[in-house]
Amino acid sequence: MFDKLFQAQQKADEIKKRLDAITVTGTAEGGKITVTATANKTIRSIQIDPDFYANSDREELEELVTVAVNKAMEQAENISQSEMQAATRDMFGGLEGLFGNQ
Repeated sequence: MFDKLFQAQQKADEIKKRLDAITVTGTAEGGKITVTATANKTIRSIQIDPDFYANSDREELEELVTVAVNKAMEQAENISQSEMQAATRDMFGGLEGLFGNQ
């Protein structure tokens, strides 16, 4: 049983590493604002087109950065859920032995 738990922990660590290596982006205003994050939901960068920045007001920028961040986080969440579902299927398939179904 502890073997299976150890394997589950290793699998979780592998998933975290994979999610850290996957890059997602969220954009707003036709790409004038781009947020880059990992699938582990860590923001890596926020880029704002200099011309757009110079010609917009603070409220507009804040709103559009929020939109771009939310889009990036949505992509990250989708990828994370897919990875976790796959891991759960693998894990429960591997746990059959715990219940005498070897």
